[in-house]
Amino acid sequence: MPARDLQSSPAGRSADYGPDVLRQPRRRREVPQLPAEVGLVVEDAASGFCGAVLRCERDSVELQDARGRVRTFPLRRAAFLVEGEPVTLVRPTKLTTAGAPRSASGSVRVARTRARIARASRIWVEGTHDAELVERVWGHDLRVDGVVVEPLDGVDHLADRIAEFDPAPGRRLGVLVDHLVAGSKESRLVAAVRTPHVLVTGHPYVDIWQAVRPAALGIPGWPVVPHGVPWKDGVCQALGWVDRNGLADPAQGWCRVLGAVEDFRDLESALLGAVEQLIDFVTAGS
Repeated sequence: MPARDLQSSPAGRSADYGPDVLRQPRRRREVPQLPAEVGLVVEDAASGFCGAVLRCERDSVELQDARGRVRTFPLRRAAFLVEGEPVTLVRPTKLTTAGAPRSASGSVRVARTRARIARASRIWVEGTHDAELVERVWGHDLRVDGVVVEPLDGVDHLADRIAEFDPAPGRRLGVLVDHLVAGSKESRLVAAVRTPHVLVTGHPYVDIWQAVRPAALGIPGWPVVPHGVPWKDGVCQALGWVDRNGLADPAQGWCRVLGAVEDFRDLESALLGAVEQLIDFVTAGS
């Protein structure tokens, strides 16, 4: 090495190679990338907010926690935790993978000639319409997993019904509740549920109809129904879903709503996340 190079560097240090030419360069810890699939439970590392993925856009992800609160976070490197380990969430790839037929929920369709024997665990929904919508989108998954969905006809007596069901580790219960927002009657009823063998999730809509995206029905949005008017009647009148006498026809309305749903893409993300959480809960350990 020329003398001028040695003089220009501190003692024992090479200007070309740094302080120690034998030391291996430090490797940056690799943080795994994880597709932000609907229903995946993650924690935002900065705020501690923990919830299930509702929707993932190009630069952000929506999470819903167990209380129904929804927050949006930017997609950044190592910004989230899964089971305490840092991950980088990325937008899921398209579901239409060659050679892997999908069910209406987006899951891989399983070829079976017979449904699995029903397990002791159950999923409860508020009414018949809720049950029919869940069956339309998740029916394949539920039959493969042996999960039965039962309508409750409302949640006014939820605590008593849960006590009768007698949940246990091998007999779990998932409950889907309409209009589960802060300060609602439903939120107060749910707050009284205190057992680790029951999971209650919900969506913010007054009725399950609203969980169907307006675009699927070809309408600009769900009508605002005046206070004191039954919601379904008000919607049917506003949209012209009436009988020959000009009266609201909820039966016709529901046929239109359910018929517009082909798969999970026709549903709002709040409902998708809520149902996926319940299925995961009642099938845990299987």
